[in-house]
Amino acid sequence: MRKLTVLCVDADDDERAATRESLLTDDDVAVTTADSVATAADALDGAAVDCVVTAYDFPDGTGLDVAERVRETTPDTPCILFTDASPDRIDTAGREDVVVEYLPRDTPDARAALVRMVGNLVEQRTQVGYPLPTREDERLAALEQYDRPGMEAADAFDRLTALARGHFGVDVAFVGVIDAHEERFLACTGAAWETLSREDSMCTHTILEDDLMIVEDTHEDGRFADNDRLDELDIRAYAGVPLETPRGATIGAFCLTHDEPRSFTDDELADLRRFADEAMDQLELRRQLNECEDEREATQREATEGDDSGGDGS
Repeated sequence: MRKLTVLCVDADDDERAATRESLLTDDDVAVTTADSVATAADALDGAAVDCVVTAYDFPDGTGLDVAERVRETTPDTPCILFTDASPDRIDTAGREDVVVEYLPRDTPDARAALVRMVGNLVEQRTQVGYPLPTREDERLAALEQYDRPGMEAADAFDRLTALARGHFGVDVAFVGVIDAHEERFLACTGAAWETLSREDSMCTHTILEDDLMIVEDTHEDGRFADNDRLDELDIRAYAGVPLETPRGATIGAFCLTHDEPRSFTDDELADLRRFADEAMDQLELRRQLNECEDEREATQREATEGDDSGGDGS
């Protein structure tokens, strides 16, 4: 099992080092550090973080700026304000949506309490309101290879979903990828959906399946009967096929939805699998093209660097 990664942010070198050492007393914890709001933002953009522990005062902002950045990147990552700043000094104006845990440094055995708090918060976070695949970390790592800028603008996905919507006579057909916190739609014909939280997304369950998932009536399925978001989107029937990479990681789904209960024939389900296969083929093709482009750019950089470092020897 991988270690939990905690980002420790503090402008004071001694305090940061002491907090880091306390957190490392737990063998299951790895710690990265930052000394400013800016370096914390870089750390959050650069790697997965399970919890953030931050001081309040920084030359370029406050711990609430760090917490706000956490909310922008990974909304469910717990953030602890570990500081000697009193509550009346902490300016929360305009930050009502930024939720942090507050732990004063002058609390008795404060750092021991911090270690316990980190463990408790991370454990609570893993108890999310939706099921996770058993190899979620590997799945997310695989998704990074396919989820590249501009992917949602690929015309092939628009054509596929338009054909599927007409072929099956449904309200909506879409291609969605499931990242750590939400489903994002690469193409969605029949609706203007862009994202949906994993807790509300039916595809959260589809990616757990070896084959397709069919729900003829969401109101009759215990997993979705109380999902108000599905009612808002007029989803009563659903059919989805997992998008599985050649190496066996499921990164999303090709799906149909309808505003009334309905069933699907065996022939329709066979066709739906073919649509999903084509969508995955398109994703794989784009991954390979991106890989070739990356290699080409790397070769050009190496050639340029070689030219810059060369000379005529005179």
